[in-house]
Amino acid sequence: AIYEGRGVRTFHDPLPCAESPIAEMVSSYPIKTLNMMAHIRYATQGAVSLENVHPFQREMWGIQWTFAHNGEVPKFTPTKNPQESCGTTELPTLGHSAEATIYHPVGDTDSEAVFCAMLNALRAEFTALPTLPVLYEAIQKLCCEIVRGQERETIFNFLLGCGQFTMFAFSWPGSREGSTVWNGLHYLVRYPPFATAKLKDVDYAVDFNETNDEKDRVAIIATKPLTHLENWKEMERGQLLMFDRGLPYSRPYECAGIERLGRGLSSRALPRTEICPHRYQYNIPRLLMQLVCMSLGKNEDDECSEVWAERAVDLGCGSGLSGMQFRRCVGNLTGVDLNPEMAKEARDRGCYDRIVVGDAECILHKEKEDGEGIREYDFVYACDLLPYIGDLRLMFNTVRRSLESGGGTFAFSAEIWKEEDDDTEFVLQSCARFAHKRRYIRSLVEEFGFETLLSTESAVLRQHEGKDVIGALIVLSLLPSQAV
Repeated sequence: AIYEGRGVRTFHDPLPCAESPIAEMVSSYPIKTLNMMAHIRYATQGAVSLENVHPFQREMWGIQWTFAHNGEVPKFTPTKNPQESCGTTELPTLGHSAEATIYHPVGDTDSEAVFCAMLNALRAEFTALPTLPVLYEAIQKLCCEIVRGQERETIFNFLLGCGQFTMFAFSWPGSREGSTVWNGLHYLVRYPPFATAKLKDVDYAVDFNETNDEKDRVAIIATKPLTHLENWKEMERGQLLMFDRGLPYSRPYECAGIERLGRGLSSRALPRTEICPHRYQYNIPRLLMQLVCMSLGKNEDDECSEVWAERAVDLGCGSGLSGMQFRRCVGNLTGVDLNPEMAKEARDRGCYDRIVVGDAECILHKEKEDGEGIREYDFVYACDLLPYIGDLRLMFNTVRRSLESGGGTFAFSAEIWKEEDDDTEFVLQSCARFAHKRRYIRSLVEEFGFETLLSTESAVLRQHEGKDVIGALIVLSLLPSQAV
């Protein structure tokens, strides 16, 4: 199934690929797409026939949905009703779709049956197009409902395409009874600089530098790792990922960021809903990126791939959302986070050249193979780190030392404590995050030799208990002559 704009081009054949004239034709078809899926069927459920060939396809809400599945779902295995002479099948419903069954399987596979049940449940729940974070949560609930009660027997790994931009992947892995073959999902993100990949099961290699350019990001999802010497990741049991433009997203607020970029569901049949302003709020990477581009006179267009920083470091990178925002403008990007689990998620996104588990001081340390001295950068940013640090002097000193040789830019967000009538430099708020005084930050800028390029003190950084948290976004510059 190959998405081309609002349409989807599908090719099906029950014959083995080696014997299929359709497979031969597809091998020479000039594929240009942002979203596609393919399936090789083992036929564990249902006859070998055209109606049982994946991917399955249905139209809903004026959008072409596609589905491919690996595994067995006992709850949706079709069984004949002995009391019905016409041989109808009894299949469960999901969610609130019992009285609104629109989609029915054509063949006799559990895969098509569960696909139709998921679409019926989504159609029953929404009368307007859901936003991506809402859709993510709805699909996650349906997946839990599908495996509930038969967790040990169920193997449920699927790809769900819903338009030209978006692909969902869910994994509930396992082995069939009497088999040692593990059925799960693995994924890989390829990004510049691209390398040559060699298939595991055949002597065949592709140099992706010849097929991709510096703007490309490519995600591949497969039952097993397909190539040697690439960073394949196995999805965890019960994990749902949304893929957009070659990158995985695993939290509703991450999906909301993609929705705000205009890449949510698109239909001419139903109106779109708006993201709830009190949910899924995490704008700091985008807002800070815009401010940095303005201060440096650079293009902030998402499609622009101009590199204006050779070596950059993302302090407190978290799960990597900030890295994805700045990646296209940076030659070499290092991510730093104290939390090893968050650092692992950031590494899995594939947008960092190096991930370090530790505090800000780690950015100064070179690897053994890099020789002695201090690691140098020309751009340092911290999207949401300062609220976790009270005294900022050590961090400012570390950033200054990393920039002082060649000069560079330091950009960050900060939550501001408005009361300036005492000598307190920072305050621990009831939400367990630090807010800093404006004059304290200004004193550090002066003490460590920085110059303010641009700042704003009225940005909505996040939501807390349904209310906007207003803070500052600041871009500083350090010239080599200003090194202290």
